[in-house]
Amino acid sequence: MKLYALPEALKSQLPAPAQVQQLHHYAYRARDAEQTRSFYEDILGLPLYHIIQSDIVPSTGEYCPYTHFFFRLQDGSFIAFFDLGDDTAAEASRNTPLWVNHISFRVNTVQDLEAMKARLQAAGVDVLGVTDHHIFKSIYFFDPNGIRLELTAQLADEFQMLQESKTAHARLAEWGERKAAWRQERDAALAAGLPLPVLKPQHNDRPELVH
Repeated sequence: MKLYALPEALKSQLPAPAQVQQLHHYAYRARDAEQTRSFYEDILGLPLYHIIQSDIVPSTGEYCPYTHFFFRLQDGSFIAFFDLGDDTAAEASRNTPLWVNHISFRVNTVQDLEAMKARLQAAGVDVLGVTDHHIFKSIYFFDPNGIRLELTAQLADEFQMLQESKTAHARLAEWGERKAAWRQERDAALAAGLPLPVLKPQHNDRPELVH
């Protein structure tokens, strides 16, 4: 496993990091451009804004004819897709549960969230939720390409999120320590042919959920 970290002696010699303002776009593979447009523009309300078409991939030089199309969010960011012209959607990861990889869009209020749930269901989309995550509420559904999407209404204000940020590094460091110890236990169990240990987080933020 490769760990990425700048050596301390090098940090002062490098330019300061640029201020990353916002997400510009996230790109997925689409089975069909029009089917995808209908879902994102007609149902979710994201306008189709830009299209790039070519036979050659600029970043790699590969020959692969494509249509690359973008839908605009209110903050000026985009979600984008590639239609490669073969009526094939991206395959789900074989080692990752379907609920892990997803993209979440933010709406203004819980009322907006509930209205979008009704709109999606009226269009025949299966919707999970409203789910309470304490600092926000969400609904979940899949687009025509099998991509899991989430709509989120923020509940926590800026002050609460600032307080959360003050403990984030310490909590993640503790998780790293637990994971390092778990790796040793896992390797010992593998060597001895014993059941593998389960790595659990040091704190349960969702005590109301019981397995």
